[in-house]
Amino acid sequence: MSRIVIAHGDGMRGEEHWYRSVAEELGAEGHEVRVPDFPEPFAPEAAAWLKGLRAETEGMRAGETVLVGHSLGGVNVLRLLQEHDTAVEGAFAGVVFVASMNAGAGYDALAPFFSPEFDWARIRGAARGFRVLHAADDPVTGEATAEHVMRFVTELGAVARVTASGGHFPSTGESLRELPDAVRLIREVL
Repeated sequence: MSRIVIAHGDGMRGEEHWYRSVAEELGAEGHEVRVPDFPEPFAPEAAAWLKGLRAETEGMRAGETVLVGHSLGGVNVLRLLQEHDTAVEGAFAGVVFVASMNAGAGYDALAPFFSPEFDWARIRGAARGFRVLHAADDPVTGEATAEHVMRFVTELGAVARVTASGGHFPSTGESLRELPDAVRLIREVL
């Protein structure tokens, strides 16, 4: 079976929100699912988060591994893909971005996650398939939501699912215990 690594978002931990139910559902199907905690989730540092994600994927066969990035975790996945050596390790099976961004989100403290600019061609070659789940009413990406989704589609050939509601899956102060749309998209790239 496949391996799935879920990268959590800013201010979140691996045991929170929909991460656990997704891990349990896909784990029951025989997949190995990892949901690591990255250091300092309320004051994230780009280098430390990338190091943590790199450690979680080390030794995994890329072709049998799906990466899932939620919010800032999706940006962390982009950085991992950008440095991934496909000539040696092959492409990842797939990537799912959930409420993720791909350009600055207006938070100065998170600017290092977005610099330098992404090498989209290299990232595109690092996985066999890309999926995006985003809500039109996402308060984090706000008016730029369509731009973020379209950049994933145009730069990576991603298939996008945009829901009318759902916020940031979840939005600040809320909890979301299940996310069936994410499970469906993960299954599509397995």
